Amino acid sequence: MEIIRFADIRPEPWRNGGGVTRELASHPKAASAQDDAWDWRLSIADVSKAGDFSVFSGMERVLTVIDGDLLLLTVDGKEQPLEKYRPFRFSGEAPSSATLPTGDIRDLNIIARARAFKGYTSIIELSKKRPQPVFEGQFAVLLEGQASVVPRTDPLDSGAEQDPHEPIELARYDTVAGSDVHSPEISGRGFVAIVSIDRLA
Repeated sequence: MEIIRFADIRPEPWRNGGGVTRELASHPKAASAQDDAWDWRLSIADVSKAGDFSVFSGMERVLTVIDGDLLLLTVDGKEQPLEKYRPFRFSGEAPSSATLPTGDIRDLNIIARARAFKGYTSIIELSKKRPQPVFEGQFAVLLEGQASVVPRTDPLDSGAEQDPHEPIELARYDTVAGSDVHSPEISGRGFVAIVSIDRLA
């Protein structure tokens, strides 16, 4: 089970200098946020001033405001209000800029190479009674609340204890990488973003 601790990630400046980004995961693993060698990247960005977004040629983006109330995003001259927890998909190569009518925001970004990968973001409310599994090709980002994660116990494992794993507490914006082998399960109170990145045929 892999947990990506947000507190351990070094912020990288945007290529255009308009903000900072913390990379949660990428494929292949990129050297920095300045590097275009990856086919997809999952990151969290802090936006503290109005201005242009970086251009990513040949890429598709999914942006979700995860802290703050509102981002006004203009893509190809069309303004789109983005409220908290409402994912928005747009072309990474389209000219885009943002204004902040209610103050600073933080957003979750998937940037994926068009026609090779497709990214999706769903916002899920956690439950203590119904753990949320995280499967292969998925990432779960704790957005708010209190939560813990354990590897799922295989009920077919004869002689195994019912739950041999101690829960691991998650901090805000910690990310759990999914697996098809004893898929991690998150439970608690709050909200997580479940990010899926699918390879296209």
